[in-house]
Amino acid sequence: MSISTDDIEGVDFALAAYREEGVWQVQEVAHSLLDDVDHLATALRRFPGDGGALGIVAVDEDFFVLMRVAGADVRLLLSDVTAADEWEIARSAVEHLGLPYPEEDDEQAPAGDLGIFADLGLSAMDMGVLLDDYDLYPDEMLSDVAGRLGFGELFDEAVGLTSA
Repeated sequence: MSISTDDIEGVDFALAAYREEGVWQVQEVAHSLLDDVDHLATALRRFPGDGGALGIVAVDEDFFVLMRVAGADVRLLLSDVTAADEWEIARSAVEHLGLPYPEEDDEQAPAGDLGIFADLGLSAMDMGVLLDDYDLYPDEMLSDVAGRLGFGELFDEAVGLTSA
């Protein structure tokens, strides 16, 4: 599956991951639904996951948004709060989280729920360590997240990453 970035400039990829009858599925999310996190949450509710759906959006090889939706419950993690200065989806994530907008001299830092996937085997501490590795690109971090959650191969295939 090839990922198209035609609809919203800067989006590297947008995927939904969910378990159906215990088996992980990964599908592309239409980029027209990525203008804010509320639209992304609405799109994720359409997937038939056993325990909801995960949203994975990477933008401009710079930052990512992770979302977990189960019914009305929405959990969110923004990898870099300073992205809100330039990107609408990051701005809407900051608003959704009830945080102040970053100042010009603020340093890169994650915002939101580091324990978003703790019950799936990726602790808040491990997520924090991963986000602190500034040498990794978002697709590399997200590949690691997907691998730890159990759908690494599907993720890598969807975004065009190849195993070395």
